[in-house]
Amino acid sequence: MSIKPPFTRETAIQKIRLAEDGWNSRDPQRVSLVYTPDSIWRNRAEFPRGRQQIVEFLTRKWTRELDYRLIKELWTFGEDRIAVRFAYEWHDDSGQWFRSYGNENWEFDGEGLMQRRFASINDLPIKESERKFFWPLGRRPDDHPGLSDLGL
Repeated sequence: MSIKPPFTRETAIQKIRLAEDGWNSRDPQRVSLVYTPDSIWRNRAEFPRGRQQIVEFLTRKWTRELDYRLIKELWTFGEDRIAVRFAYEWHDDSGQWFRSYGNENWEFDGEGLMQRRFASINDLPIKESERKFFWPLGRRPDDHPGLSDLGL
């Protein structure tokens, strides 16, 4: 499904859910295809450029961030831009769980591909008993609570 600007509230929410679903697939190649070939990112202290660097970045990310589960939520939108807030849970290879919180600013080209993505992210170590994201790896079920429902 190709959702192109200008965005409405409904299409922005659809675009966000498609992005969430893609990232929850943990398939770097699949995820990279929603970005322009020359996409510009800022993710923490890394600055990937283009699809190949995006694939390399995501491959490293999901090798390190195990059992990754993500929820994204609309913050605001404009004609060709969407701002989201998100949280994801994961653990490292020692079994330490984290909840990572952040915000992303997205800008799209006329075909609906993301040409710029700027992410700010903070990691909070949590106990396994404090986890809130429970679904089988992959797409978040439609009936699983979102961020606001979970009080995040």
